[in-house]
Amino acid sequence: MKKAKIINLLIGICLFFLPELLLPREIFTSSAARYSIGCVLWMAYWWITSPVDLAVTAFIPIVVNAFFNVTDSSSVLSQYANDTIILILGASIVSASWEDSGLNRRIAITFMNFAGNSLRAQVIFWFLLSTCMSMVLANVAVAAALTPLAVSILGAGSSDDRNVGKTMSGSFVLMAIAWGAGLGGLASPLGGAMNLVVINYLEQVSGQEYMYIDWVVRFLPIMLVLILSNVLYLYFAVPKNKKILNAVDNEHLMIKSQSKMSFAEKCGLILFSAAVILTFARPLYDQLLPGLKPAYIYVFAGVLSFLIPDGKGGAISDWTTVEKRINWGILYIIAGGLAAAQMLSDTGADAMLGKVIFNAGLDNKLVLITLFVTLPLIMSDITSNTATAAVFMPIVVTVTSSLGLNPIPYIYMATIGVNLSYSLPTSVRAIPIGYGMPPKLMLKHGLKLSLIVIVLLVPLCYVLLEYWPLFLTV
Repeated sequence: MKKAKIINLLIGICLFFLPELLLPREIFTSSAARYSIGCVLWMAYWWITSPVDLAVTAFIPIVVNAFFNVTDSSSVLSQYANDTIILILGASIVSASWEDSGLNRRIAITFMNFAGNSLRAQVIFWFLLSTCMSMVLANVAVAAALTPLAVSILGAGSSDDRNVGKTMSGSFVLMAIAWGAGLGGLASPLGGAMNLVVINYLEQVSGQEYMYIDWVVRFLPIMLVLILSNVLYLYFAVPKNKKILNAVDNEHLMIKSQSKMSFAEKCGLILFSAAVILTFARPLYDQLLPGLKPAYIYVFAGVLSFLIPDGKGGAISDWTTVEKRINWGILYIIAGGLAAAQMLSDTGADAMLGKVIFNAGLDNKLVLITLFVTLPLIMSDITSNTATAAVFMPIVVTVTSSLGLNPIPYIYMATIGVNLSYSLPTSVRAIPIGYGMPPKLMLKHGLKLSLIVIVLLVPLCYVLLEYWPLFLTV
């Protein structure tokens, strides 16, 4: 094991014990509260430095609770199988058949015909396609599906696809895909696991079920500003009059978009579309079917995929294939963050932390908005969006509640930062680096765009907080 990894392992463990040793007893009145804070510090550090897989870190709350009896074990363990986890599992099952049937390629290639041969047009096309797809699919899944497709269509490095990103054309296209996959997730709760973490806290705060259509309405003005600013940045960043050779000459790829859809493709599209529609239409039938929440809609659609015959002696999905396509690590990361937050709540550590921040005088609205937009954006660049949501959302709730503020709009603000990350080759942004894109290029443009969106979003959030009542409610 490398020395740096060993050091990071030890630092994480030391951070766990620091609150017990250093936090003032008059404020943090119980060892259980101090240990729960230490658990969050330990997890956050390991999630940032990654001395072990992110999913491994997610099991720390179970270990901590077993040794230090911080809270009731059932309270912690229940977070590893709550509605959020079930929804992600169901959605993963439904979309797993897309790659086998070729549906993901068909969607991209069909729209590709409209993009033309201009580099600017291609970059903006791939950004918008990635953004739109990630509104209903996990950002990592979108980037993982579109990146190799873009590489093959570009045809810039036919001898070695992994060198495509080293070209100017390839670098901008792959970077645009990664950025779009991250941004699109903000548009709906289905855009990523991090948003389901947010919904879990919105439901805790409001005490009621969160309707997914409400998310779309509240983030619409923010999404419009972000999409416009991102497109304008890419337009001016890409060299003028630059062309992409061979981008529209791959006839063997274009034929796929014109051929007849297979039965498996149709079923995969129908099942997923039906689940999305039923999820957003939930206000129409929630009184009639109170138990049919989004998580169970996707599980039902997933079960159907194993029952519908594909016409070849099997079903459109089979478990052997599906289990390999599911990102089990994401499920555990979300669950671990929720478990740590549950420990904070059960021990009262969240209220104690809020009291400290209140005493520090951070009660200015503009200061809070700036912090809640900027800090999660930085954290998301360093680690995964899901891990950031799991760590940061309980902090937002704790701070705002202790200050006597409505936590809901500040949760929305932090969600923006959780979904946005442009600069470092972590999470979804590691994919273009794998195809040869220079990390320095992403850092150069990512830092500029990060600064631009922060400057735009802080005043926008302030205006929404002051003048848009919908931003204050679920």
